[in-house]
Amino acid sequence: MELRHLKYFMVVAEELHFTRAAERLNIGQPPLSQQIQALEDELGVLLFERTRRKVELTEAGKRLLTGAKRIFAEAEHAVEEARRAARGDVGELRIGFSASIPFTNLLPKVLHDYREAHPGVELVLSGLFSAEQYDALLAGRLDVGLLRYSGTDIPPEIELHEITRDALRVVVHENHPLAKNEAVWLNELKNEGFITYPHDMGERFNLQERQLCLAAGFEPRVVQEAREATTQIGLVAAGFGVALLPQPLECVHIDCVRYLPIRDEGAYVTLAAAVRRGNTSPLIADFLSVLLGLRAGPADGISSPT
Repeated sequence: MELRHLKYFMVVAEELHFTRAAERLNIGQPPLSQQIQALEDELGVLLFERTRRKVELTEAGKRLLTGAKRIFAEAEHAVEEARRAARGDVGELRIGFSASIPFTNLLPKVLHDYREAHPGVELVLSGLFSAEQYDALLAGRLDVGLLRYSGTDIPPEIELHEITRDALRVVVHENHPLAKNEAVWLNELKNEGFITYPHDMGERFNLQERQLCLAAGFEPRVVQEAREATTQIGLVAAGFGVALLPQPLECVHIDCVRYLPIRDEGAYVTLAAAVRRGNTSPLIADFLSVLLGLRAGPADGISSPT
């Protein structure tokens, strides 16, 4: 049984008149009668009581009409859902973000604005280091990554869109000799012990930190590792050493900690949106549109080297 046969049946059932039904369907009355007869033969039941004066549904016809209406309603719903998915109005969007990004205004703003515009899309959020986001994007476990980008070791399959740049801050204890300075040069930290991310989790950020220190004339001496930026700040407060962290983390207020600007050029990290190259999902396109519309200033899309 084909859907068109059910459609023919439904129109006849609504009109209870073969000629009028044929006109609605834009086919001849004899072919319509033949199609209904073929449907009855296929089902092995009589769907209509026909006399010269009227056409009426049989009990079997009434039951089939109820089911046919349900089938067409579900088919129309499926078609509409497909269209909504093609427009990016429904589905699931998996978003990764680096640890410091929730401390910015960007993440809550973009999530709020996107959910307002796309209430039918389910957002699945994961806090991941940049390296983990790259891996998840390449494996298809993540759709969009919001990460700190240092300009090194970008997989060629990943495309980055710069959103904004955050200056780095030196985090020191309030009793540190540099704590009362308005800003510092990195070479003033050459004898300090650094608190940083574990090598396997924060490799790209650690590499940038090391490159900045090398440019300032010294190799940073790592004395403690911590996965979370807030833990690093707590360790600074405990006197374990100093840390380099993005400026938005200044909102973490601990009385005995100071955040100092850095005078050296290039002491910043870029916040970027990462997607897998060639992904044409409307969900991703719409999210990027909202996200890039919120960025602090003009920035071009950044493509990884090929």
